[in-house]
Amino acid sequence: MVKALQVVTAAVAIGLSGAAIYQSANSASTGEARANLTIIAPAAVGGGWDGFSREAQQVLRADSIVNNAKVVNIPGAGGTIGLSQFVQMQGEESTIMTTGGVMIGAIELKGSGATLKDVVPLARLSDDYSALVVPADSEYETLDDVVTAWKADPKGFSISGGSLGSIDHLLTGAIAGEIGINPKDANYIAYSGGGEALNSLLSHTTDIGISGYNEIADQVEAGTLRALAISSGERIETAPDLPTFKEQGINVEMSNWRGFLAPPGIPAEAEEELREIVDELHRSEAWQEAVHRNSWTDAYMTGEELDRYIDEETARTKVLIEQLGL
Repeated sequence: MVKALQVVTAAVAIGLSGAAIYQSANSASTGEARANLTIIAPAAVGGGWDGFSREAQQVLRADSIVNNAKVVNIPGAGGTIGLSQFVQMQGEESTIMTTGGVMIGAIELKGSGATLKDVVPLARLSDDYSALVVPADSEYETLDDVVTAWKADPKGFSISGGSLGSIDHLLTGAIAGEIGINPKDANYIAYSGGGEALNSLLSHTTDIGISGYNEIADQVEAGTLRALAISSGERIETAPDLPTFKEQGINVEMSNWRGFLAPPGIPAEAEEELREIVDELHRSEAWQEAVHRNSWTDAYMTGEELDRYIDEETARTKVLIEQLGL
């Protein structure tokens, strides 16, 4: 099952990415983060982590929080390839890496190797919530309609989403459990890209879809898709008319949160400087505009609160993966 999560990447490309990062690391010294900051996006160009990293890069530059910020992509295996390289950057003071809920799922699926315990969590900045959607011409008008049809044929009712073990998949398992369906029976169809998942919905190859709301917001606004529920605790600002699962009687809340990590072994003053950089990013008006533009939700969290949150998310993810039989 782990193989289904992995994004195949060429060894040469990964080696070049790693070389670029290490070259930057070797030229760094204490305080260098303000002059030259490298942001590792542990995913391919165009994905959620890449978009998050490049939004941060633009704000850091535009607001002169750092003199120069660059993004380096190390794709593959839900971020665990990037994480395994990041752990080796012991003591590097001018590199941070984007992380989030997807990485926790990938770590638990992999079952061995580097974890978030091996690095330094800096901050959680935003939440990206998922929506349950159907084609505009679907027979399912409400979430209750979906639940009724799903319960009538648990193994036949099909759900499209991202890779196995993704937030889409974990949310599917959580919903199934809440409505009395064995998560292992959920007929989840994993797609490598949003376009494929969308096509499966529009062709009625799958019955419903689970996707990050910002990925399908344009389709909802255009009337191609109809959103029936969102996985936030409260309605989000950019979709005030979209009800949550909770307010419709399904006690599920889950976010594809995103934030930053620092490498292990950096001095306390260097860690504090990186935290200050991220804090200034968060307080920037330009960053808050980026959060709104991407239909994210501000979720700033640092320190012990963040450590507890990661521990709780890890424990919950582990349970869901076991329930899904992955």
